[in-house]
Amino acid sequence: MLYVCVCVCTRAAQGALVRMQRLLLPPLKALVRDPCVRLLVPRAAPRAQCGCSCGIRRPLRPRQHSTITEVALQPGKGTVPLPSKAAERAVGRWLLVCSGTVAGAVILGGITRLTESGLSMVDWHLIKEMKPPTSQEEWEAEFQKYQQFPEFKILNHDMTLAEFKFIWYMEYSHRMWGRVVGLAYILPAAYFWRKGWLSHGMKGRVLALCSLVCFQGLLGWYMVKSGLEEKPDSYDIPRVSQYRLAAHLGSALVLYCASLWTSLSLLLPQHKLPETRQLLWLRRFAGGTAGLVFLTALSGAFVAGLDAGLVYNSFPKMGESWIPEDLFTFSPILRNVFENPTMVQFDHRVLGITSVTAITVLYFLSRRIPLPRRTKMAAITLLALAYTQAALGISTLLMYVPTPLAATHQSGSLALLSGALWLMNELRRVPK
Repeated sequence: MLYVCVCVCTRAAQGALVRMQRLLLPPLKALVRDPCVRLLVPRAAPRAQCGCSCGIRRPLRPRQHSTITEVALQPGKGTVPLPSKAAERAVGRWLLVCSGTVAGAVILGGITRLTESGLSMVDWHLIKEMKPPTSQEEWEAEFQKYQQFPEFKILNHDMTLAEFKFIWYMEYSHRMWGRVVGLAYILPAAYFWRKGWLSHGMKGRVLALCSLVCFQGLLGWYMVKSGLEEKPDSYDIPRVSQYRLAAHLGSALVLYCASLWTSLSLLLPQHKLPETRQLLWLRRFAGGTAGLVFLTALSGAFVAGLDAGLVYNSFPKMGESWIPEDLFTFSPILRNVFENPTMVQFDHRVLGITSVTAITVLYFLSRRIPLPRRTKMAAITLLALAYTQAALGISTLLMYVPTPLAATHQSGSLALLSGALWLMNELRRVPK
């Protein structure tokens, strides 16, 4: 009896609910269709997140982390997606091109020195001198300015206008190439900075490189001025100061090494080498060898500045003896290292032989350690460049410093320095 009463009450309640739904649903539907009310109703979550209406939940897809970095261009103009790796490669290629332009400037400067053309332009203007003389009157005026300085009076007093044009264009090419180097650094640096492609650390490095380029140009003119000064009590061949020449070359080599090292670090992926004691010693020895190669190249500036390659044109002995008697002619003794042509050539020989020996030892040390294929290739390349450079240096000495061979020897020093930097970069420690 109780069961029957419960069932009757339940059915009556269900009937009442059905009648209430029929009465209330139409007005509610009309109310929801009102635009003002729809703004207040929160929208349903997407189907991919909350599942379908049948109550079956679909698994959420894992969120994929993008490697795209958004770089803001200008406020209010949105952002541009940029892969960070692509930005690093772009900056690395730019610095590689910059190091190539610096190498070209060093080679062209060496040829200018070998042809004795560096003192043909007797003034310096950043913009005005970019336009060369065009008429006969302008060339004669330029030649008359050159005739007022010691190089013409002592060395080239019988020079013709045609010969003057040759040496003038050599120095002009070197100066214009220096301006190209400056633009190659400064303009892309400003572009990359504005695009936001440079990290905080890279910004400081780029600023240092651009500052060194500007300093290099000023140092070049400071070097030229030393060869234009009048020396009443001296009848030596006018030449620039070997100290300023070495400073000019040294700053160019620093700029070249810094640009090349940074570009290689950005372009070449690092090897995850096991940090063993042998690898640590190899890395230190490679750094010391690279420093020795740099010092040998820098000593070549003193050889060029003093024409020391024309003192003893024999090898392996210097004349009839291994150690010449006029090594310590000047007083105090330290002056001989930088001002005595015999000592300067002797030092350059010793540094060159030591560099070749160190590179040979470095190569055989690298063979005792399991290294990646690219690192082995760098070691073999460095060894080949070392012996090629030694052969070029000996040939230049024995043939009394012909200009083409001497220029090739100077270019070889840059190639050897590049090989040493490449091997050092291959052996660098992977940051944790």
